[in-house]
Amino acid sequence: MSAKIVWVRADIPEDYEDRKAIVSTALETGFTKIVIREEDSSLRQLGRFEAIIHQDGYRLNDEKIGEDIVIQSVADQDAAAALAGKVANVVISTENWKVIPLENLITYFQKTDSNLLMSSSKPDDAKLFLETMEVGADGIVITINNAQELSGFAGLIDNNEKVELTEIKITKIETLSVGDRVCVDTCSLLEVGEGMLVGSQSSCLFLIASESMESEYVAARPFRVNAGAVHAYILTSSGATKYLSEVTAGDELLAVKRDGTSRKVNVGRAKVEKRPLLLVEGTANDRKHSVILQNAETIRMCTKEGTVSVSDLKVGDCVLARLEKGGRHFGRAIDETIMEI
Repeated sequence: MSAKIVWVRADIPEDYEDRKAIVSTALETGFTKIVIREEDSSLRQLGRFEAIIHQDGYRLNDEKIGEDIVIQSVADQDAAAALAGKVANVVISTENWKVIPLENLITYFQKTDSNLLMSSSKPDDAKLFLETMEVGADGIVITINNAQELSGFAGLIDNNEKVELTEIKITKIETLSVGDRVCVDTCSLLEVGEGMLVGSQSSCLFLIASESMESEYVAARPFRVNAGAVHAYILTSSGATKYLSEVTAGDELLAVKRDGTSRKVNVGRAKVEKRPLLLVEGTANDRKHSVILQNAETIRMCTKEGTVSVSDLKVGDCVLARLEKGGRHFGRAIDETIMEI
């Protein structure tokens, strides 16, 4: 679930005001990698973004970071493939044929350090580029002539792949003593049944619901996930995990709904407080998995039907979780047998 790259070309229109409008709209949309003309340095005052200069390829802070290739023939495709592993970003433009050369190029670039970026002026084409062969290109370079055209691309990159969730049968619930738990307060309003994936083992991350439901005792906090004890893993938007103790303001985590739909959210703050804890264990594929949560009725786990408070959770109930084979090393998935108990 790697994050896709988006560059916005704000250097194409001849009129300066049109170029300025594209930069402003890109920033409002959340795109922060923008290609500008060298003479348009004043546009940097509109906000903080990576100003990429399109001159003899693509440059950032005077360092060459990309190359253009226009594919019109098999020879052009071969020339692009030859750059895989040699150029940080290869920007591909095509004229009449798109899918077949892209499939080939994805194969060439997939196991290299180079990013394969597809130039696109239409949202539908961009969607195709990002989904071809399930993997898709590493990103897109949006080529538009006016700011209004950018609206069609607004939600494209936020449509993350669906997270596959599995029902886990609860086998044990045990009250623990007081420990340090983490509340993750995001910069987004989360829906009922939307939460974050947290667990004591990276092989099983439970979907812990946001505090979006009103409680008899506490008002809803729809921006918050009371995620669990400091030792637990939490899934980030890049597919890596972090310890809850390491989550800080500005981090980008993955918010997930009960149907697996996901989106990126930024952390506004993380609060570590001493609270009574609760061990929740479940089994899947003959393996035991666990998560340690705060022992309070406002903490809810997601199920296929909705959410359930840990106060009402019973042995035999089924909750949703993400299962994973292999292990993790510094938060990254690796093909290695690791036992966490």
